[in-house]
This record gives sequence, C-alpha cells and structure tokens, in this order.
Amino acid sequence: MTTDTLPRPAAGDLETIALIGFVHGVSHFVHLLLPPLFPWLMAEFGLSFTAVGVTMTVFFVISGIGQAAAGFFVDRFGAFRVLFAGICCFVLAGITLHFASGLAWLIAAAALAGLGNSVFHPADFTVLNRRVSQPRLGHAFSVHGLSGNLGWAAAPVFMTGIAAVAGWREAALGASVVAVVALGVLTWRRQAIADPLAEHAAKPGGEAVPPLAFLRVPAVWLCFLFFFLITAAFGAIQNFATPILQALYAFSLASAATALSTYLLGGAAGIVLGGFLAQKNAHDGLIAGALGLAALFALLLASGLPPAWSILPLMGLIGFCTGVAGPSRDLLVRRAATARFGQAAFGRIYGFVYSGLDLGLATAPLIFGRLMDSGNFSGVLLGIAIFQALAIFTALRVGKV
Repeated sequence: MTTDTLPRPAAGDLETIALIGFVHGVSHFVHLLLPPLFPWLMAEFGLSFTAVGVTMTVFFVISGIGQAAAGFFVDRFGAFRVLFAGICCFVLAGITLHFASGLAWLIAAAALAGLGNSVFHPADFTVLNRRVSQPRLGHAFSVHGLSGNLGWAAAPVFMTGIAAVAGWREAALGASVVAVVALGVLTWRRQAIADPLAEHAAKPGGEAVPPLAFLRVPAVWLCFLFFFLITAAFGAIQNFATPILQALYAFSLASAATALSTYLLGGAAGIVLGGFLAQKNAHDGLIAGALGLAALFALLLASGLPPAWSILPLMGLIGFCTGVAGPSRDLLVRRAATARFGQAAFGRIYGFVYSGLDLGLATAPLIFGRLMDSGNFSGVLLGIAIFQALAIFTALRVGKV
C-alpha cells in the first residue's frame, strides 16, 4: 500500500515533517546569504545594483538547472544523500564568501549556494509525498512553506546583525555554521526520511515510466510557468525591498530590513492558514483570490500614497496573501504529478516544475535591477503586481487541464 491508502502513525509523520521543514528552512536562509549584505558588498567592491543582482541571477540559474537534474538523482539514489550533498555546498558557499576579494568570488559563492539549493524541492516533496499520510499532506506542505519563510525572515536579521557588529565576512562564516548544524541534524535523524526506492520504481501495475514522459503533460508546463511568474515577483521584493522603501518612504536601513522581515513573517502566517484551507485538495480559486489581493496591495505600495506608519502592515499583508496560496499551490503540483504517473516520477516532476521558481528568481534581478539603477522604484512595485496577476491565470488554467 502507498501513503495514500495506509496512514502512518502520527509520530512518524510529524518527525518526517519536522526534519524536512528544518532543512528547508536552512535552504531558504541561504537564499539570503548575499542580498542582506549588498550594502556592505557594494561599498567594499564598488558594485552597482545590477552587478550585485548578477550574483543572484547566477544563484538561481545554477539552482534551476541543478534542480531539474536533482529530481532524477532523488528518484535514483534517495533523498538523504542528495540533501547531504546540497548542505555541504552551503558550507562551502559561506566559506567562499568569507574570503571574497571581488565580484568573481561573490559569483563563485552564489554558484555554490545555488548548487546546494537545487536539491531541496525535489528531495523534500518526494519525501513528504511518499512518507506522510494523505490526511496530513496539506499540513505537511504548510509546514514546509512556513519553515522556508521563517528561514527567509531570519536571514536578514542574522546576516545584517553580525555584519553590523563584526563585519560581513564574519556574517558569511556564521551562515556556514548554520549549515554545519543542519548537516548534524540531518545525519542524526536520517531514518525519518529513509525511502525504499524499489517500491516506487514503476507505476502501479508494474509499468515502467519513461524518464522524460512527464514533459508531455500540459499541466506540468503550466505549473512551471506559474512558478516562474510568481517567483519573479517575489524575487523583486526579496532583493530590492530594502532600497525601495528607503527611497520611496525615507526608511532607514534597519527599518527597511524590518519591513522585509515583516513581509516574510506575514507569508509564514498565511501559509499556516493556507494549510488548513487546502487540506487534501488544491483550490484554484483560493490561489487566484489570494494572489489578486497581493497584487492590489503591491499597487497601493507603488503609488507612494500610504503614510509611513502603514508600510509595515502593507508589507505583511502582501506576504500573508501570497502565503495563503502556498499549500494549495503545492497540492496543485502533486495533482499534476500523480494524475499520470502515480508516485514514480515525484522527484523529476517536482524538480522540473520548481526549476521555474529558480528561473523566475534568476530573471528578477536582471529586469528589476535596471529599474533600480534608473531610480524607477515605483516601476519595480508595479512590475511585481503585473507578474502576480499573470500568475493567477496560469493557476486557474492548471485546474482545467
């Protein structure tokens, strides 16, 4: 029997969910290895917004290409080995950043971090789908998304806090220490993600699944496009919210960093609610409504009209609405994955679909970095709203395929 038909004990499910959530949080923490340090790195090496944006483009290009490939490795070798290798790359990325002497070193650190990041979505979702009982999957996806947002929220405070007191090089080493702790926890509790690969080598009934057969499924491509659009919008906020708020609303560096963390914490709260709303089924209408509200709030922020006291609540609301859509989004991908192939291709499909996430995040610095350099800060927020609105239409289309 599969996890869809034979519920596992709650304790076993909870341990798996907790371990995957923890390592996923660490992966999101490392997403922000570089961006919180941009003010220090730009001053140290004389870089523009576009130049430092290139580091994040490298991160997400490497992550996207690696993610599509990592899904095959997860299906073949299991999640533990792939996750362990990914976290080792995080350790090396922090060390490389510590010794950086110019843009080339920053790009090398970004490439190592991107390679490590590439393994998490195909590995995490394969483990959750294969080991967690069906009635708890909505909450498992909720915890997965929540832990990622908490990792994002912690990184700006952690990195800028250490950089302000001891310097940006020490902040980079601190990130490596976080990754080393994750390696220890993953190894200690590795049985919680153990996966008998042979059980999933073929579809139910024994028919082998061609390696690239999933690329012929329209819903998979629509999910890929959805992730590209929604994360291109998110990437602009993640990378440039701090200088945007400084320019449009005269925020200090500390206040703007707090606003970014508020956005991420709002996303975490939305994901918790989204897990209860989604339960066992993806709700296309819920995704559309939540993202529509997020786009409207982004337009309001772009207008420059809200008073300064309202910016933190607005940032929190944008994050909250985006977060509400998260668990339904992940269940939407599960539906696309299992409709044709059962559990045999989880790693491949999640790896491919989530590479759209990396493509969106890789594109965002190039598009929005130029707007930042030209001083068009409102245009960045307008672009965010447009990308979110386009994502709504792809989500609704997935539900009809």
